[in-house]
Order: sequence, then structure tokens, then C-alpha cells
Amino acid sequence: MAMEFDLKGRRVLITGAGQGVGRGIAHGFAAAGAQVVVNDLFTDRAQEVADELAATGAAALACPFDVTDYAAVAAAVDELGGVDILVNNAGNAGADGWTGLAKFVDTTPDQWEPFLRVNLYGVLYCARATLPSMIAKGWGRIVTIISDAGRTGEANMAAYCTAKAGAAGLTRALAIENGRHGITVNNISLGTMRTRETGTIWADPDNPTAKSMLARYVVRRPGLPEDAAALAVFLASEQASWITGQTCPLNGGISFAQ
Repeated sequence: MAMEFDLKGRRVLITGAGQGVGRGIAHGFAAAGAQVVVNDLFTDRAQEVADELAATGAAALACPFDVTDYAAVAAAVDELGGVDILVNNAGNAGADGWTGLAKFVDTTPDQWEPFLRVNLYGVLYCARATLPSMIAKGWGRIVTIISDAGRTGEANMAAYCTAKAGAAGLTRALAIENGRHGITVNNISLGTMRTRETGTIWADPDNPTAKSMLARYVVRRPGLPEDAAALAVFLASEQASWITGQTCPLNGGISFAQ
């Protein structure tokens, strides 16, 4: 049986879609026929991806806002008139950048805050802004991109792990509350990814950093944005309408879920 994912007539908001995994997910939803709302903190990045999608004949628009600013999130969603699908992809430490790896006892609250704002509060804000219109329609999908660091834990990344694990807990709560409204809520838990922005790490197959990372993976390659896009589109489709509250590892076998 051939399986095609048809999302024509559905509007998807993808946060942090101006680059990396989010950009790949945007292309995946466009290919499935959805109208894609490309969010990014930076207007030029959001517009670049929206233009890429439009060049393929897809319906797309740029929608820049800061996911850590609830008023901005709510205003953007209100102006859109709601969405059918939300993909919470914006992550890491946002505009503040990654603060580096460190043992938890060597960190301070001001270093935790950027990770919590983007990876946890950003997800809370976007879910809160988009759920009412989904409930009103009796249909909706929320897919949140987390990390295996949040699912299984990782040394020297405590604040990031905490935020991602918190977002996963929110997913389970929202799935319980909103299944009766025809809304499913799931997580995709990523392993190490290869994107346009991290390409230099993977360009040389003998790069010691890359070799060390990939030695931990059963499938010895980094994940690709296309891998994340395929799973996100599936979880948003009618074929996945009985899957909710789940965390789906997409990680090349670095760890297993039971």
C-alpha cells in the first residue's frame, strides 16, 4: 500500500525555520502541500526560506518573531488567524548563542536562563497561543523537537537537558488534555544532526571530532534535516492520528526507547 501524506489545506507554523533542521522541516511540509509559515528570530533568514519554498510553487510566508516573547507570539498567531499544525523547532540558546559545556556545579542561574527561555518557555508560549484555534476547529497537531540530551541525559549540559525534558513533559500533558478535541501532541528526539550550518564538521571524514561522535551511533552517519522532516510530516498527517503523547527518537541508534 502506497502511503502519501497530503496536508493540502493545512497551515503549519514552524519555529526556528530559518536554518538547519527547521529549514528542512519547512521543505518537507511544503512538499506535502501545506501552507508553511516560516518563523525565525531574524527576518532575513525567515524570508530566505519562505522565498525558497515559494520558488518550488509552495504557499509560504515569513513570520519573524521571538518565541521567548509571549506577547509577540500571541500577536503573530492572532494575525495569522490561527494554525492547524505547530512545529516547535526553535532551540538551543537562541540569540544568546551556546554558552559552552560545563559541569552543573560550575554554572550559574544566568547561564541556565537562555536555555530555559528558548527550549521550554518558547514551547509553552507557542503551544498556548496556537491551541485555542485548534480546539475550536476540532483538529490540530503539535510536534516538538527535543533532543536525546533531554530524553536520556548528557553530562555538562544540565540546563539544556532540563529544558528539553520539560518540553517533553508538556507534550504528554497537552496530549492528555486535548486528545478529545482531535489534537495530537508528540515529540521528536534528535541525535546529532548535519545541517548547512554544521557542514564543516562533517566535510572531512577523518575529522577526529566527527569520528568520535559517530562512533557512538549504530547507523554511522549524522542525522539529516530530511530525516526530521519525514517524521514531522508523518506525525502531522491523518495516518498518525492515533499517535499522541509519544517521544519518537530519531537518533541513528545512539540510544533505544522501550
